[in-house]
Amino acid sequence: MINDEPLSVIAGLFQTEGTAGYPGSAVTLAAHMLQSAALAERADAHDPLIAAALLHDVGHFAAVSGPDRPGGSENRHSERGARWLSQWFGAEVTEPVRLHVDAQRYLCTAIPGYLSRLPAAAACILDLQGGLMGKTELAEFESSPFAADACRIRRWDEAAKKPGALTRSFDHFRPLLRSLVRPRSRTATQPMS
Repeated sequence: MINDEPLSVIAGLFQTEGTAGYPGSAVTLAAHMLQSAALAERADAHDPLIAAALLHDVGHFAAVSGPDRPGGSENRHSERGARWLSQWFGAEVTEPVRLHVDAQRYLCTAIPGYLSRLPAAAACILDLQGGLMGKTELAEFESSPFAADACRIRRWDEAAKKPGALTRSFDHFRPLLRSLVRPRSRTATQPMS
């Protein structure tokens, strides 16, 4: 039997905390995440990757990271979000979420000119997230079976900041998410430290 509670919890976050502005852009956090998922759908991504694109920034929500933790620009929001989502979803969803910050570091290091195409705010945040990768970090990232998916999410993430862009609602993605929730998933929804 599928536990529908996680979808209600996540939908509630989109409706409450998701109305806050997305750092460094003119869209809300929910709009940004919905735009990311819409881009994944348009790219014909597989279902777990669409889910990961939709949920990639849940670590920004205080309900996920905890009220005393910054959810913003540092590297940990991706790790906290992935841990929180792992209550219900498998690695095919959570690992691209966990790696999407490192994917930006990877792309900026591995692709000439990538960094210069980022907005100034994103370039500043990159330093907070660890800056460019060294050779060992590059090799470790490339060895992950989820590296390519994380890079795809990163590109959608960067493109998903358009004010007024029409997107589908969270409810459009419920059936897809429901199909990916592990049977007998935990119902705990506390912040993950």
